[in-house]
Amino acid sequence: MKIHEFQAKQILREHGIPIPKGDVATSVDEAVKVAKGLSLPIVVKSQVHVGGRGKAGGVKVAKTMDEVRAHADAILGMDIKGCIVRTVLLEEAADIKEELYIGFVIDRASKKPVLIASAAGGVEIEKVAAETPEKILQEVVEPSLGLCDFQVRRAAFFLKIPKSGMKTFTYTLHALHIAFISKDCSLAEINPLVITGEGNVIACDAKMNFDDNALGRHPELEAMRDDREEEPLEVEARRAGVNYVKLDGKIGCIVNGAGLAMATMDVVKHFGGEPANFLDIGGGAKADQVTEALRIVTSDPTVNTILFNIFGGIVRCDRVAEGILQAKERLSLDLPIVLRLVGTNQREARKMLEGTDLIMLETMSEAAQRAVELSRR
Repeated sequence: MKIHEFQAKQILREHGIPIPKGDVATSVDEAVKVAKGLSLPIVVKSQVHVGGRGKAGGVKVAKTMDEVRAHADAILGMDIKGCIVRTVLLEEAADIKEELYIGFVIDRASKKPVLIASAAGGVEIEKVAAETPEKILQEVVEPSLGLCDFQVRRAAFFLKIPKSGMKTFTYTLHALHIAFISKDCSLAEINPLVITGEGNVIACDAKMNFDDNALGRHPELEAMRDDREEEPLEVEARRAGVNYVKLDGKIGCIVNGAGLAMATMDVVKHFGGEPANFLDIGGGAKADQVTEALRIVTSDPTVNTILFNIFGGIVRCDRVAEGILQAKERLSLDLPIVLRLVGTNQREARKMLEGTDLIMLETMSEAAQRAVELSRR
């Protein structure tokens, strides 16, 4: 789950990390009202869940109140990479001497948190890693030890933090790590972390992503979710209790189990096809969930073929068959449906589906290959 910059900064503030003075607004008049409580110049920043806001014109510096009004008017309602700007953050502009990057991310290779620091702040860290990897420091953080002082010192020396900002930098790095762990983040970054002309350290931008599986113990984070910034079908799927991620292909995949879903997409790709989605109905899916999964997948206009790959363990094949029959009746489906259905109650399921126009095959490879052929029609 992603949150907006102003929400990430709220978490940073709660952990004592210095951030610029500011507030959010959802209208031009509200933006002007907020600006009157700040000192000029003021930065007006669009709040959307995508990068590249500055290049798109979604970040502007206002030196007068008239410019605050003009910038807020121009940014509110702006479309940035498909996201409509509904909120702007107004902050006092910092006296920027240097822009740095610090962040924590879960590293899949080491299966541990990793501290990332770079002197090339203010730009996408992925670009820095690809073009100038020597500008990046990475420190694996042992979960049993936490972030160690020597790692903080190593980062400070690597970034050439001035003596005047060393105390604040040390606190900021430790506090960011605490926030990362305590909030079950998959990513927590400050970019840029600014060194001011006076040598102070301040977090001028922040980004946090969270592990969806941990949101049950963080209701305060769930309350920050902005459904309007997410793929509408993914929002519907979450409410229906199924795991769905939209992709760019034509074959709608409905599978039980995340591992089998990944394998199904691999097999589709192997035969030259493109999956339209990742969809896992879960281990205990009921007929209604199967029906809802079909409705969600077929709501994507790019889908022209459906591929079911069900290995019934806890999931009963007859319940899947019942859900398919319900969907065909309720949704008037006219797309070809290829089905590989094995496991618990598979015989009962096949009897239920006799006489339908479903294409039932024995193996995953056969089903995927046929779905790919049908998607090319």
